[in-house]
Amino acid sequence: MPIRMDNVGIAVRDLDAAVAFFTDLGLEVVGRDTVQGEWTDTAVGLDGNHSDIAMLQTPDGHSRLELFRYRHPEPIETEPTRPNEIGMHRVAFEVDDIEASLATAARHGCHPLRGIAEYDGIFRLTYLRGPSGIIVMFAQRIGG
Repeated sequence: MPIRMDNVGIAVRDLDAAVAFFTDLGLEVVGRDTVQGEWTDTAVGLDGNHSDIAMLQTPDGHSRLELFRYRHPEPIETEPTRPNEIGMHRVAFEVDDIEASLATAARHGCHPLRGIAEYDGIFRLTYLRGPSGIIVMFAQRIGG
């Protein structure tokens, strides 16, 4: 049976700020909605699930992010994950110009965790904290 990745879902503190960040980077909003009811309780596994959602996709249409903000149950604030923690780690984007992408992120108050590294003459890479503490990786192909 074939399988394909549909999307990565990320709970955020401020949906509008997260949508603004990712659309500034070049993703496109393909839908927004508010969801609740028995079907969401069953699918998500939370009673009384009520969320605002936004689905975004890359311009090539191959990758999507589902961002959501819980209305109920009450969102639980946690410390943002660190790069070496087990679990959901980061969302990565290949970009044409890493400096331009970092300038866009900086307009949203998001800066590299350390700097830009080069991997084996193939990629320039950096991690940064995006909205709600999400770790975002930018990778610019430089050869290879």
